[in-house]
Amino acid sequence: MDWLSGIQNALNYIEEHLIEEIDYDKVAKEAACSSFYFQKIFSILCGMTLGDYIRNRRLTLAGNELKLANSKVIDIALKYGYESPESFTRAFSRFHGITPSEAKKEGSKLRSFSRLFVKITLSGGNMMDYKIIEKVAFDIIEKVEKHTVENSENVKSIPDFWRRSHNDGTVKKLLDITTDRTYIFGICYGNNQETAKTFDYSIAAMCDKDTAVPEGFRKTTIPARSWAVFECKGMMPKAIQDMWHKIVTEFFPTSGYQPTMEMDIEAYPKGDMDSLDYHSEIWVPIIKKINLLHKNIRHFPYEGCLIVFLFPIQCRYFWIAYDIIISIICCHSFTVTINDLTIRNELTIKISTLCFNDHIRCF
Repeated sequence: MDWLSGIQNALNYIEEHLIEEIDYDKVAKEAACSSFYFQKIFSILCGMTLGDYIRNRRLTLAGNELKLANSKVIDIALKYGYESPESFTRAFSRFHGITPSEAKKEGSKLRSFSRLFVKITLSGGNMMDYKIIEKVAFDIIEKVEKHTVENSENVKSIPDFWRRSHNDGTVKKLLDITTDRTYIFGICYGNNQETAKTFDYSIAAMCDKDTAVPEGFRKTTIPARSWAVFECKGMMPKAIQDMWHKIVTEFFPTSGYQPTMEMDIEAYPKGDMDSLDYHSEIWVPIIKKINLLHKNIRHFPYEGCLIVFLFPIQCRYFWIAYDIIISIICCHSFTVTINDLTIRNELTIKISTLCFNDHIRCF
């Protein structure tokens, strides 16, 4: 599934379930990524949180129903997920500028927030400095806090975490411990959240394997990965935010890479972060996009075969395999093994052969 198709699938799912309780994990599944990363990407692309988008769409439809149908306010409130007419009236008034009762009157004016669609437009032409590097596993010492994307709280809570860490000596302690004073890292973890709306964020520095861990900190091994490293220049946080927008809207939709969505790292060197000449970096772990039309295609008869998909070690997500699985068309049960993940399924469309590229072997 490509980047843009995944976003559109998620938008379609939201629209189809606006009068139901929307599970953010299920929305993210439509886009084939983790809940946290979908919400992060959505906010960067759309300039609003996922929760704000859903709320605006519901209030738009609620206004239409009050205007056109002879429905009670309490019925509309409950239909669109509000526990009481009072909470609905407050939200409705903030959005439309009038109360639900006033909206029912002839001549009343309502706001409309249209649904989003993904469209391909000719844009870009911008310079983006990046490099693809291979890094062996390395150890870090980090101070970790849990943050939430609900109501965009992370936009305030993460800068506050940095301020507290400077004031309480956390950053100084990391610089005293680290074996490499080049960077202090801000690390966003995308796949160990307790809920769909929370994620771990750490302030960290590199260390040796035998470095003692101070109280309140933890030691973590960042696994060996391929990384896309993007150079940012300018005042913080604007330079980082602008680069994230380019990464999401320009780099990944058009490059031959896709993020693993395990984590991302913002690397901050010593310097004046308010300077227009301040340099920082964004590190994103990546894999190459898998292309079933690779020139090295081989054909195997499928009858009685066990199909084993062999991916690089960093490919640990079902969504990476999703395109391949749905592209294999056969008429019997099969078992697919992706590293330590085993998936059993049945496909029912008939074909006589299977096509494999050089990432796939048949036994």
